[in-house]
Amino acid sequence: MGRAAAGRVREHGDLHMKRFFRYGIIGLVVLAVVVVAVSWMLHRGDRQTVQYRTAPVKRGDLASTIGATGTVEPEEVVDVGAQVAGRIVSFGKDQSGKTIDYGSVVETGSVLAQIDDALYAADVGSARAQVEEARAAVVRAEADLTQYEAKLFQAERDWARAKKLGPSEALSQSDFDAAQSAYEVARANVGVGKAAIAQARSTVVQAEAVLKRAQQNLDYCTIISPVRGVIIDRRVNIGQTVVSSLNAPSLFLIAKDLKRMQVWIAVNEADIGNIHPGQPVNFTVDAYPGEAFQGEVGKIRLNATMTQNVVTYTVEVITDNSSGKLLPYLTANAKFLLNERHDVLMVPNAALRWGRDSEQAAGEGKDKPGAGSGGKGVPPQAAAGESEQKEYGRGVVWVPDGPSVKPLVVRVGLSDGNMSEVRSEELKEGMQVVVGEQPRGTSGAQSASSPFTPQLFRGGRPH
Repeated sequence: MGRAAAGRVREHGDLHMKRFFRYGIIGLVVLAVVVVAVSWMLHRGDRQTVQYRTAPVKRGDLASTIGATGTVEPEEVVDVGAQVAGRIVSFGKDQSGKTIDYGSVVETGSVLAQIDDALYAADVGSARAQVEEARAAVVRAEADLTQYEAKLFQAERDWARAKKLGPSEALSQSDFDAAQSAYEVARANVGVGKAAIAQARSTVVQAEAVLKRAQQNLDYCTIISPVRGVIIDRRVNIGQTVVSSLNAPSLFLIAKDLKRMQVWIAVNEADIGNIHPGQPVNFTVDAYPGEAFQGEVGKIRLNATMTQNVVTYTVEVITDNSSGKLLPYLTANAKFLLNERHDVLMVPNAALRWGRDSEQAAGEGKDKPGAGSGGKGVPPQAAAGESEQKEYGRGVVWVPDGPSVKPLVVRVGLSDGNMSEVRSEELKEGMQVVVGEQPRGTSGAQSASSPFTPQLFRGGRPH
């Protein structure tokens, strides 16, 4: 029994070992197949890791423009100041009977404000009294002249009789001399009287001038509007004292006509050569983001300004504001129209900039035109004539061609910064052009989220 049992145990052990080796070999084979399959799939996936982002060729209108920013300004502004010093005691009334304030509509001659006129009224009173005094002096001088003329008449008669008698027994020499002297004095006094009248009259003129000046200063205490317009700025308050010394202080800013506005735009010196009077301009303001306004270049100011070594010229753009939407001093984003095309084929500018990696094209088993030209994604025509492309507007776009892409040489026209005009017999409306690429299996948002996202394998080799 012992030997038989030992034999059965050995037979059972040998069977167990055979099963173990058989299953182990099967497992190794399965593992090898899995490894080979995974390696093949990974290798196949490495060769097809890139998907192309495309955009359609569109047909429409295109405009070439120069962009700049500026400020909306009233076409004509009048700065109303004070010519005398004093305290503001009141404001006037506008057409609707309301107190003058921002946005008030005023007419020519409307009272805007009143300055305390107590001192100036006293000056007027004093000057008027001086005028009356000077006029009285004229009357007195005229009366004195009449008296002098009467004395002269008497002296002339006495002197005439003395000359008839002459120095004799009837008329002594002393009396003769006295008559002659009285005549000469009387004649001189008439001259003095006439001079006194002239002096008195000049004093009247001087006094009247002083009165006129005092009256003008008194009138200056009432600030009136010199034009018809709208008050866009009120720079004083009641009770505030204005001081007029060398410069007249500014009280109000009046726009004559807000229906016609100007946009003062700062244009870089590199672009000013493309700007000319009458040129169409489109602009927008942040207050109305969905609305575009039109205008035209009025004139180019020659007084350039330099800021941080950048020279700019101010261009005045005239625009109609009949709607009243444009308010003074809004910021305007303007575009000067240089040229425009209608009903042309357009592609995104990204399609003209995009180029394929030569190693990637070689890995896909496709010979890429211009792979050895040294330019990324540039075919021989474009690489050999890069300067010609810039001069004559030649460019290259890539279109899908099965699993790969192929280049098309096109003529490049106007560009608005986002889209460019293209011309080619092979390019049709609705065709897709490559504008970028992204790894297969990722969304466009993920691939574009950060250019610094690490990519361990691309094109069959680590980067």
